[in-house]
Amino acid sequence: MQLAELLKDWPCSVTGGSIRTTITGVEDYAQAVQPGDIFIVRKGKKTSGSRFIKEALARGAVAIVAEESISLPIIDKDIPFVWVPNTALFLSYVSAKLAAFPAEALTVIAITGTNGKTTVSHFISQLLSALQKKVAVIGTVGFFINGEKQQNAYEQLTTLQAKELHPILKQCARNGVTHVVLEASSMGLQQHRLDHCDIDCGVFLNLSEDHLDDHGGLDAYKRAKKRLADLSKKLVINGDDNFCRSVGIYDKKKSCSFGFDHHNDLHIQIISETVGKTVLCLQTSVSEHIVEIPFVGKYHVQNAVAALMALWRLGIPMEDIVEHMWSLRLPEGRLEKIDNPLGIDVYVDYAHTAEALQAVLQTFDRSKTIYLVFSCGGNRDKAKRFAMGAVASKYADIIYLTTDNPRDEDPIVINESIIAGFTEQQYYEIYLDRKQAIHQALAKAEKGDIVLVAGKGHEQTQQIKNQKLPFSDQQCIKDYFASLIIDDAE
Repeated sequence: MQLAELLKDWPCSVTGGSIRTTITGVEDYAQAVQPGDIFIVRKGKKTSGSRFIKEALARGAVAIVAEESISLPIIDKDIPFVWVPNTALFLSYVSAKLAAFPAEALTVIAITGTNGKTTVSHFISQLLSALQKKVAVIGTVGFFINGEKQQNAYEQLTTLQAKELHPILKQCARNGVTHVVLEASSMGLQQHRLDHCDIDCGVFLNLSEDHLDDHGGLDAYKRAKKRLADLSKKLVINGDDNFCRSVGIYDKKKSCSFGFDHHNDLHIQIISETVGKTVLCLQTSVSEHIVEIPFVGKYHVQNAVAALMALWRLGIPMEDIVEHMWSLRLPEGRLEKIDNPLGIDVYVDYAHTAEALQAVLQTFDRSKTIYLVFSCGGNRDKAKRFAMGAVASKYADIIYLTTDNPRDEDPIVINESIIAGFTEQQYYEIYLDRKQAIHQALAKAEKGDIVLVAGKGHEQTQQIKNQKLPFSDQQCIKDYFASLIIDDAE
């Protein structure tokens, strides 16, 4: 595609070179530039990115895009320099245009919320698959088509960058995928990664205080989340959440709400809960449905119903959806049970906010002894540590504090902030080696007890200072039980 074709619908000015230059790709990392790429100079807080232009040109960049407000070095090479008001927005546009706007050929559902995005996206995929649709999920735990993980070399982000997302969407359309489910993170929305992705339905799950350091405060975090409402043709909102309800009021014509409160468009009632099963009554203004799901707890109910609502909002009859609700299964690292020979109920969960941790702990039988292994991440969201400590002390009997991606922070300081939220009676131990903490909890637990290892879920690394070291909670647990079997054999 010629540069002129890329620019014809975009406010910009061009100096040097020729607008007839052929563009074959787009890149904003100089080290990744391929011959024929247009290189976009990223404007960050600490650097304009202009120092990477020479490297990009050496690697074969044929045009440079930058924001109007930055100064660039003098370049001998005669190539087009394009000046635009917002490079992040332009990156989104060019990525979509080079891929021929593939989202327009797909039904796209995007989900935002502090907690639950991954679970709801996979629930939607499972329901669509059961309805004989070919569906892709793109999010925190990877790229899936009809539940099968696809191999790709992209950076692991909740919401892919536009330059990676649109080629994947094009691949989906070519392979017969009809529906795509995306996780829409606050950072992804703020950075315009979904701005030129045609979104048919946006789902708002909840909002709590997380990622506030990244956004500069709660108001900015809310504004980032709200962008999904502007980008979506239809909305599904959790009407029991104050923030989501405010989005629904802001966009009444688009919105359809669900929740336990009677004011919602779909009203949820829990009829009964037994081990591994909840029976619900779902009421709309014109119908009533009895639904069974294979989970217990309000949090799982809300996630399952959010998935159902997204499909209903897209025109799929409610009676066609409800018959498949019993087949729902949690994705990797979400209340994932690890089988073992000792009869201990061992779970791994991604819960890394107070709300998510409480939701998980509330699903357990309180008559059993609950062991909890967790900590908080370093260099971010320090305010949530006290709240997570308060939740842990309320619901867990024995707590093992450890490390969870401490980054550049002292894990002792992190854990002291968590301990500040504990009640005075709380019993806890600290093991800064996460493997040791997990193994200690498993060694103390007996048959019928519950061990929850929280915070990392599907993650396969532990970030300590500037290193990402291989670490899997699931594998750590399996290794412990495997060592017991070996010891017995010897």
